[in-house]
Amino acid sequence: MPEHYWKGLSMIPLLDLQNAMRRGLLGPDDGMALPHIVADGIAAEARLNIYRNGVIGALTKALRLSFPAVDRLVGPAFFESASRIFIESEPPHCAWLGAYGADFPRFLAQFAPAATLPYLPEVARLEWVVSQALHAPDAAPLDTDALSAVDPALQGRIAFVPHPSIGLVEAEYPVDAIWRAVLDGDDAAMSALDLSSGPVRLLIQRGANGIVVIRCERTAWRFAKDLMTGCPLESAFLGMQETEATILLAAHLAAGRFSGFTVTQETKAGTE
Repeated sequence: MPEHYWKGLSMIPLLDLQNAMRRGLLGPDDGMALPHIVADGIAAEARLNIYRNGVIGALTKALRLSFPAVDRLVGPAFFESASRIFIESEPPHCAWLGAYGADFPRFLAQFAPAATLPYLPEVARLEWVVSQALHAPDAAPLDTDALSAVDPALQGRIAFVPHPSIGLVEAEYPVDAIWRAVLDGDDAAMSALDLSSGPVRLLIQRGANGIVVIRCERTAWRFAKDLMTGCPLESAFLGMQETEATILLAAHLAAGRFSGFTVTQETKAGTE
């Protein structure tokens, strides 16, 4: 490297330099990074701005890809402004941008300018689960023949492993209807929405033809939640009619919503 690139620069520990650059790239410069940037025809502040705009732009695009309905609901300017504030307060912790944005729904719930859209954080929560389902690894559905090999005395202790693409969302507003109407650009459906028609309980799965979002009744939701969180069958069946539970279980198996199972040693209580 030519001598003029480093001559006169003060030497600081590498970690301190990296932290100064991180702060300078993700938010307004605090003055700690600039002394360590060589101008070389472009002022140090202008050079830092170029990189800052690139970083902010890439992270904002990542959020847009994960939250397209939120973006359309609030408009580009609002989304960019909210994203900028979120990025400054919640920088990424890994290099894969598909994993960035898990806390965006929580941020929107506390973001005062979004208070007039109380359903917005819940739409974001659905979109995050959808995004994770899209990017989930592939897994072969459970071979149901393996279940018949379990000792009948132990079958009540079977606990299923959900397929990696399975997600569950419970929301006070009809977020699935909002999400579909926005992404479809269906103004008539948006106008017909009844925000008081919630709550909704949703099961999300990646199927052969894309993402499937299914509304569940309260009992079916409780059963699905128990199964997807590792409750053994004998706990999941509690409080349900055996015929209904058997039909629901068969539907989950047929839809490939499990990728494996274990036989637990102790009963795990189901959810209420």
